[in-house]
Amino acid sequence: MEGQNGKESAGQEKGTSKAELKASYQHFDPALYLQRHYTPPRASFDNKDNVVPWKLGLIHRAFTEGDLKGDVLVDIGSGPTLYQVMSGCERFNRVILSDFVEANRRELQSWLQGKSNSLDWTPFFQHVCKLEGRSPEAWSEKAQRLRSVVTDVLPVDIHQPNPLPLDALPPSGADCLISCYCLEASSPDLASFNKALGHIAGLIRQGGHLLLIGTLEISFYYPAPDVRIPVMRLDEAQVCSSLKNCGFQLQDLSVYYLPQDMHKTTDDARSMFFAKAMKQ
Repeated sequence: MEGQNGKESAGQEKGTSKAELKASYQHFDPALYLQRHYTPPRASFDNKDNVVPWKLGLIHRAFTEGDLKGDVLVDIGSGPTLYQVMSGCERFNRVILSDFVEANRRELQSWLQGKSNSLDWTPFFQHVCKLEGRSPEAWSEKAQRLRSVVTDVLPVDIHQPNPLPLDALPPSGADCLISCYCLEASSPDLASFNKALGHIAGLIRQGGHLLLIGTLEISFYYPAPDVRIPVMRLDEAQVCSSLKNCGFQLQDLSVYYLPQDMHKTTDDARSMFFAKAMKQ
């Protein structure tokens, strides 16, 4: 496809289709993914400049600055992770988690039911408690709060005009939607990314907010042994343009550059972005 500069736009590996991507995700290994991305060195609370404290800090700030709160918070493409709703669960009456991969939905349900889990989320809860000015010892109360407000763990397909099951949301839409590392990893090209962004925008009420976290200039990652998934390359300008074209007013954009010691052979990620936008 043609990009803004007239040359072929960066995107998924040539020939990758949405159907092929969907098939690849059926091999997603939640335990391996969590081990690779949410344990040191990729996740460390000893280093304030680590990517995980960076993400948690921005999410916390997004919900507390401007008094972002409401009835329904939706997480699109939750994967097997919970960190992205640890701040929001205090600000909304109802939280909906969702993922395309059944194994990820089972991982989330296991935690919600208090069963064994592939990752101990305690350090994440403790860090968010500190961001909120609470004692880290209050982490169990926060975990209980999250369990109490999550009402659904739903299947989602961002490439469908209605990504969630019918009647999953109020007629007016969600007050806030958060999505992390989903759209660029599930779209074969920029046109598909924009269309998917438009689909999830339709889930948000007018005046509601979108919090978007993603990876810039990445081309692949391994969600399971010997399963290599191509990822669409994005840059900051494309993120801003896509949000604007889908009816959002950008309120905040931050970029994190991964230090050399966090580079891995399981992906070629070098930078990540956080965006907060309001649906106009």
